[in-house]
Amino acid sequence: MPKVLISDKMSPRAAEVFRERGVAVDVKPGMSPDELKAVIGEYDGLAIRSATKVTGDIIQSATNLKVIGRAGIGVDNVDIGEATAKGILVMNTPFGNSITTAEHAIAMMFALARQIPQADRSTQAGKWEKSKFMGAELTGKTLGIIGCGNIGTIVADRGRGLHMKVLAFDPFLAPQRASELGVEKVELEELFRRADFITLHTPLTDGTRNLIDKDAIAKMKAGVRIINCARGGLINEADLKEALDGGHVAGAALDVFEVEPAKENVLFGSEKLVATPHLGASTEEAQENVAVQVAEQISDFLCTGAITNPINMPAVSSDDAPKLRPYLALARQLGGFAGQITESPLQAVRISYQGHAASLSTKPLTAALLEGLLAPLLEGVNMVNAPILAKERGVDVTEETVEKSVDYQTRIKLEVTTDRRSRTVCGTLVGGDKPRIIDVEGIEMEAALVDDMLFVRNEDKPGFIGDLGRALGDAGINIATFHLGRSGPGGDAISLIAVDQPVEGDVLKGIRELPHVKQARSLRF
Repeated sequence: MPKVLISDKMSPRAAEVFRERGVAVDVKPGMSPDELKAVIGEYDGLAIRSATKVTGDIIQSATNLKVIGRAGIGVDNVDIGEATAKGILVMNTPFGNSITTAEHAIAMMFALARQIPQADRSTQAGKWEKSKFMGAELTGKTLGIIGCGNIGTIVADRGRGLHMKVLAFDPFLAPQRASELGVEKVELEELFRRADFITLHTPLTDGTRNLIDKDAIAKMKAGVRIINCARGGLINEADLKEALDGGHVAGAALDVFEVEPAKENVLFGSEKLVATPHLGASTEEAQENVAVQVAEQISDFLCTGAITNPINMPAVSSDDAPKLRPYLALARQLGGFAGQITESPLQAVRISYQGHAASLSTKPLTAALLEGLLAPLLEGVNMVNAPILAKERGVDVTEETVEKSVDYQTRIKLEVTTDRRSRTVCGTLVGGDKPRIIDVEGIEMEAALVDDMLFVRNEDKPGFIGDLGRALGDAGINIATFHLGRSGPGGDAISLIAVDQPVEGDVLKGIRELPHVKQARSLRF
């Protein structure tokens, strides 16, 4: 009989589920790291929340451990690399608190609209300032949702139930999916311009950090109200404070802050602020949901081999792993390259495996490619959840296998279609294990992808390479390798330049402003 340890405080229903499914369970919350290390070798499964730190030392002592299940989303307290190296499956429960978090965002919106916290403090102080707290109706107002994934979708449904006009900005939201949700898909600047209430439901990435700053706020209508129950860091708090003080933003409701626990904050003390201490997932129902789900998932894996919501590697046999490894690297690079140069929402992805690649198990290759493609815009993407994330966002993913490749022993071709255009990128392996880009948008070249690169698409005109070299040289950026291809004399040309440091900020802006440049992107691999 499999045996599981619950090492954190969790709903009693979790232990009940294990027993109902024929799994022995011990409940021992509050153990020290040494105590956990001493007993972990007895167990096949470990169920945790956030308190238990599953370090490399503990994993090395886990001689029988097959699965670690996190009741919740974040797995920062688990050494994923060590777990993967030892063949331990790591899973989480990403959807158990979605409704709770969405409801908290709606509650914060009501609190803003009717100034409930401020009116409560005033009334309990005996002031009875009825005329001071003039509110706003939600009916007929425009709700702008930034990020229409699982939680954002629930917020949209609740907003429509309140008879609000719902706008959604999400690069991965397909028009058909938006229609099914009853929301209007818009670009971010249009959302800023039209929304009366703006609620954030997007991950924190390099691209979304300080998404709401002084410039963004200036594009919003006067009197806008802003809600953030997603991630601290999405809002520039100093800029928001200035907008609240100046009156352009009528109110803000924040459940998350850039630094937590938020004992001090520039926003604190503002009469226009509603603040809660990261309560988005804090309901009894949500905590029971994630506890039950993690027990069900661990039991299913130990008893039947079913894998639900895994974090680390998908199932690949030990015989296939060595053969797949270089192809996984190639697929991930192709996806990462296309993802970083694609600037509009994805609609379709078509993958063609040719030659030797066609004889392999392509499912993990497609997953790795999608991981690279989605990672620039989504937080926490891995090769297990990437296909699910693509499907949820209405991206049509197809693949084909072709036994023979015309020019190469093995070749992977990726075609990405957005609402504006289609583009292709092809790759191969040199020497059996070295990934190379060999074709971009029909232009042949051969390039290895390194840590920092610059991608430039331009008109093939005399003097361009000199202008580009000078721009990089003046910025003190050294060129390691320079790969160039063109469709024909005077036509489109593409450059892939390996550089010794990232090209960003004013340097990248200057390159984009060079004559004949159509697109310039800084890439990282």
